[in-house]
Amino acid sequence: MNSSNVRAPKMRDDCDALYEKIRRGDIEREDALFLAHKPLYLFRIADELRGKEKGDVVTYVVNRNINFTNVCVGECKFCAFRGAAKEKQYVLSMDAVLRKVEEAVSSGAVEICIQGGLHPDLELRDYCEIIRSIKSNFDVHVHAYSPMEIYHMANNSDMSEEDVLKELKKEGLDSIPGTAAEILDDSIREIICPMKIRTAKWVEIIKTAHRLGIPSTATILYGHIESLEDRIAHIFKIRAIQKETGGVTEFVPLKYMRKNNELGRMVKRDVHFCENAVVHALARVILHPYCVNVQASWVKLGVEDVRKMLYFGVNDLGGTLMEESISRLSGSTAGEYMSPEDFERLIEDAGRTPKRRNTLYALV
Repeated sequence: MNSSNVRAPKMRDDCDALYEKIRRGDIEREDALFLAHKPLYLFRIADELRGKEKGDVVTYVVNRNINFTNVCVGECKFCAFRGAAKEKQYVLSMDAVLRKVEEAVSSGAVEICIQGGLHPDLELRDYCEIIRSIKSNFDVHVHAYSPMEIYHMANNSDMSEEDVLKELKKEGLDSIPGTAAEILDDSIREIICPMKIRTAKWVEIIKTAHRLGIPSTATILYGHIESLEDRIAHIFKIRAIQKETGGVTEFVPLKYMRKNNELGRMVKRDVHFCENAVVHALARVILHPYCVNVQASWVKLGVEDVRKMLYFGVNDLGGTLMEESISRLSGSTAGEYMSPEDFERLIEDAGRTPKRRNTLYALV
């Protein structure tokens, strides 16, 4: 008797049992690690889950990024955005910010994303002024200030992060980006971003925002010194937050860009296509059914590869951006703007149905 014929039914039974665990939202870390080493099986499950949760609809948002300053006290080794030389440093005036918002809104933008460096002299009132000025002039969703920025303004203003979030919400803050997550492992953070908040503080600020009725995105920065196990552990941390609060609108894997930054001199390899696909597919499978939106970044991956991610569990392609400095300075060649027409064409070329959305995933 051929021994392979004996083992095959057992393998099928094991896979069926694993799929049932995933469908129930009971997947464990060892299951995810097993799937990462069985990519074809992982990809099939991720695509099936995406189809059941989202059908063939792929969404995008018309938005604009505004990086209001590149002055930063941080020392993140992966950053090429921070202006080290005095002549390269800037802080946008309020008039300049409002002009950018006006250009965006007149072009159909429904979201303004605001982030910047950690300026040593800016306090909560400065950050509030940006939101207040935008909200008093435009009917637009303000998606602003990462957990690191929340911590920074709390520290500079001698306040708690909770009180900072309350004040920002009072001025009109609608949601926050879940960036500054990088890898939620303090041993890695100590190397790549030694001055950034630790894992527990990031989680605390995100959960506090959710408790106050401020939703957030969530991200991972992958492709540097972290391991596969680190990536999986990170996604499970996001899963735990989402199971508790339900406040994460989307999960966004961000491929590390290695040009023009210190970490790039330590990391000699580039992330290959299959590795990108595995990260996005794992996000879909691990987060099911708690977070149903998995986004791929066209800025990080490039237009061709981001289209292919739609076959690996992704249902959203992010925003038009209109300007994007952080990835561009680290070597992205995808550009700073993708028009709605380009989004629609890209999505249709993948055999999917494009739909515009707002920040909270209502179709517009």
